[in-house]
Amino acid sequence: MTAARTRYAGPITEARIHPHGLVDQGFATDEALADILDRYPAGLFDINLYDYDDAGQVSLRTGARGRLNGAELLAAIQQGRLWVNLREVETGWPELWAAAMAEFGKVQGAYAGMRAVRNAGQLILSSPKARVPYHFDAAGVVLFHMRGRKRIYVYPGDEAHLAEIDMEQVVARQTTEELPYDLAFEADAQVMDLEPGQALTWPLYAPHRVENLDRFCVSLSMDFQTWPSRFRNGALFTNAVLRRAGARPRFTDAMSTPELAARWAASLALKRAGAMKSRIAGFERDFEPDAAAADGARPLTA
Repeated sequence: MTAARTRYAGPITEARIHPHGLVDQGFATDEALADILDRYPAGLFDINLYDYDDAGQVSLRTGARGRLNGAELLAAIQQGRLWVNLREVETGWPELWAAAMAEFGKVQGAYAGMRAVRNAGQLILSSPKARVPYHFDAAGVVLFHMRGRKRIYVYPGDEAHLAEIDMEQVVARQTTEELPYDLAFEADAQVMDLEPGQALTWPLYAPHRVENLDRFCVSLSMDFQTWPSRFRNGALFTNAVLRRAGARPRFTDAMSTPELAARWAASLALKRAGAMKSRIAGFERDFEPDAAAADGARPLTA
């Protein structure tokens, strides 16, 4: 398609692949992964199973870390259908984070005017047939791919593919990142295949989905915030609060920078006041990893 792929300002205007050097540093070997799975704080694990119907609509199940050692947990991921996120890599695996930040500096240098003011990361370990549904991230993202083969579908960030009301609900943590999806969106996708040693960037907020290509995959997803993205997220949060109160706030892409900044400042006060509590903090976990079970998961027992 020839139309702009995002209605949000930013230096990244389309999906683009960059080289990186994390693979050669040994972070994605079985030995390194089994060791870090043994040591990683259990509270920083997100273990998910996604189920899809014929229309591509998704249902999410969440799991617990379980009692497996690192090598056993790795085996369950490698043969199952699990999608495992190890959050806060910056504290959970500082050696990987330092190396990734050096690589991020090279990627950032490829975009004039891109200045991250905050970075965070998650290590993603995913089963050969795992798929992540249509969703968006409330931050810029660099996806450093380190093992396996992965296909990413990136969609335009216009109102038809990414309704701002849905964005408000995600930013305000009233729902997870998954978005309403239509199979007709596939005609608009920019499709990128990633190999180890490649990093992918895409426009701020661009909806995307991910498929593993029949191999166990390892990636580091680095989120970054710029001042424009922080202002926008704050405005989205403030709009969510206003909308719940019955107002009809203007969409953020119609706001000037001073207005976005003002709504960001308002969001700080609203969050301190507890104006909108998270609805996604207490998902019930119903399985734990098991290499001998179907999908690499078994029902959670007391």
